[in-house]
Amino acid sequence: MNNVQNKEKILKLASDLDHDLEKMDIEALIPYFADDCEIELLGISLNGISGLKKWLIWFFESFTSIRFEPIVIMVEGSVFFEEFYVHGVTENNKELKGKIAEVLVYENYKIKSLRLYFDRLNFADASITGFVEKKIVKLIKNKSLKGLK
Repeated sequence: MNNVQNKEKILKLASDLDHDLEKMDIEALIPYFADDCEIELLGISLNGISGLKKWLIWFFESFTSIRFEPIVIMVEGSVFFEEFYVHGVTENNKELKGKIAEVLVYENYKIKSLRLYFDRLNFADASITGFVEKKIVKLIKNKSLKGLK
């Protein structure tokens, strides 16, 4: 099957997706995805619309507001790649700025595959509130950078 799609249309769809993600409206986001889509992040795969909803609920429960700031965008055939900053405010009113890379694979202008790559410790640091948890995350971050600083 030939899955070559119009680059400008993919760019528009991806931009619209970002805007609707910023609105945090799950029902507005479902039409962007194929019924048999796959979402991959943090070493897990979620499948279909039920997996999509599970990811969106998880994501939206982590933030009271979000905004995306593109850094690099590329489209090749049916593949959209973006590196961007996410600016968010967590439920404990802590601001987060994290860098994320995403790969979207389109089929018939619907997202068939979404892969997200980001530093989970950056997000954990913004969402935890306990003293012990904060110390543990700081220790892990420092240990993982040993020899690089």
